[in-house]
Amino acid sequence: MAHALADAARPVAMRYFRLPDQGLENKDARGFDPVTAADRGIEEAMRQILAAARPDDAVLGEEFGRQTGSTGLTWVLDPIDGTRGFISGTPTWGVLIAVGPETGPTIGMIDQPFIRERFWGWPDGAYRNHGGQTCGIRVRPCATLGLATLFTTFPEVGTLAEKAAFQRVAAAARLVRYGMDCYAYALLASGQVDLVIEAGMAPYDIHGPLALVKAAGGIVTNWQGGPAHQGGQVIAAGDPRIHAESLRLLAGGQGLNPVVDIKLPD
Repeated sequence: MAHALADAARPVAMRYFRLPDQGLENKDARGFDPVTAADRGIEEAMRQILAAARPDDAVLGEEFGRQTGSTGLTWVLDPIDGTRGFISGTPTWGVLIAVGPETGPTIGMIDQPFIRERFWGWPDGAYRNHGGQTCGIRVRPCATLGLATLFTTFPEVGTLAEKAAFQRVAAAARLVRYGMDCYAYALLASGQVDLVIEAGMAPYDIHGPLALVKAAGGIVTNWQGGPAHQGGQVIAAGDPRIHAESLRLLAGGQGLNPVVDIKLPD
């Protein structure tokens, strides 16, 4: 079903991507929170499929809110994660799809229609399809932040306190990159990068990436090490050692000593 939703989203997204008229509107009168005709059209298309195939499931989408259900499953939809990237013409946005119970998603997908690359995670593992070829993917080991590549979307991260916490981790990392939106989580699940740290996340921002990264063997929590499926402050790591090291730095403590303090995962 997730594949059917992503298949329906692709032509709608490409109908507007890199065109002069994207039906752009601003949802935030005090700032800039863009929404396009593609955002709304994609979510409408996915909801129509769910209404026909899974009418008793609940749905939570960024553009059209919550629809209650009776099965205990909720489909969480972000029609375009990274709308700022979408309107700027960069291929780092994606369509996010997830489904699971109230305790969090069990299936998650990130689809990038422009480059036709799809990532998904199920209970049996994580996969990538590009050019018609499907392969399994997995996070990579990384013993210490001194060897890690770290991503976040916005340099300011969130509040001033959240920015300061992020910068403590960034100062210990080998490489820090910005502006990848959901695609950073796809890279993490694929073993290309090691860590993603963000704040101010909504549930529909994180459900798809969370299930994907966990299926690929990674860890996704909030900044206190608890569940992340409600959004807010999120840290995703490919290795439990740098996850633990980052949590200590986010909390204001010292990082782990790479020789003395690191414990290998079970």
